[in-house]
Amino acid sequence: MNLMNINEIKKILPHREPFLFIHEVISLEPGKKAICLHHVRSDDFWVQGHFPEEAVMPGVLQVEALAQAGGIAVLSMPEHKGKIVYFGSIDRVKFRDKVVPGDTLRLEVELVALRSRGGKGIGKAYINEKLVCSCELTFMFGSKI
Repeated sequence: MNLMNINEIKKILPHREPFLFIHEVISLEPGKKAICLHHVRSDDFWVQGHFPEEAVMPGVLQVEALAQAGGIAVLSMPEHKGKIVYFGSIDRVKFRDKVVPGDTLRLEVELVALRSRGGKGIGKAYINEKLVCSCELTFMFGSKI
């Protein structure tokens, strides 16, 4: 079930192509949890160079996609509408399998702490039911844009 399409996502996140990694929002509890999809395409900007012989989605982009899913969870709250969210830290990152064009990443982020200046979330990325990436994301709010 698609709760938000790309145009609705752009009303929440400040990111734009080619750096917008949320293509669909399928579940959302503002201030608590978001489940989003990223469709890995053969024409993504990184494919030609990472790696020419075998395209593998860079781990940093997987973490960025998780951060954007977390951004959906927090920026969909009325009191945070229009703000921007920055990384504070990225901890306990683990990559368990490669992500390649044709895959759909299911990005699940649960907010475990939320304060006026920032918060923390636990992110997990799956292909089907297989966990491929996990991390702890600490973030801080910037000024309204």
